[in-house]
Amino acid sequence: MTTTANKRHRDAKDPHWIEWATGMISALVVASTIGWVAYEAWTYADMQPELSIAITERRQTEGGYRVAFDIANKATATAAAVTVRGEILDGGNIVEDADVTFDYVPAESKSSGPILFSQDPGAREVRVRAVGFIEP
Repeated sequence: MTTTANKRHRDAKDPHWIEWATGMISALVVASTIGWVAYEAWTYADMQPELSIAITERRQTEGGYRVAFDIANKATATAAAVTVRGEILDGGNIVEDADVTFDYVPAESKSSGPILFSQDPGAREVRVRAVGFIEP
C-alpha cells in the first residue's frame, strides 16, 4: 500500500491482507491453468473421426417425407464434408435413397439435420449412415 506525505510516495512496510489474498488466488488460478494445459497435452490422443447417427423424427412434409437425425462425433478430430446417406428398405431392397452433406462435424460434439424422401417410409426400415468425410 502506498502512502503520501509531503508530496512524496512511500510504500508501507506491510502490505494489506487483501493484496496477499489476491496474489495467492491469482497464483492458484495460473498454476491450475498450467496444470490443466499440461495434462491435456500429455493425454491427448489423435483419433480419427468416429461418427454415429440416431434417427430422431419421421414426419410428412409438404414436398414429401422428412427423416431427422443427429450425427455425433465422439473423437478428438473434426470431420469435414461429411456425406450422410439415407435409404428406405423394403424386404432388403432399396426403394429410395438420398444424400445430405454436412460442411463439418466438430470433434466431441453433434450436429442435426434431415433427409428428405419423396416416398413414405411408413413402417419400412429406414437406414441412415455416414458414407464418407475428409480430414480438414
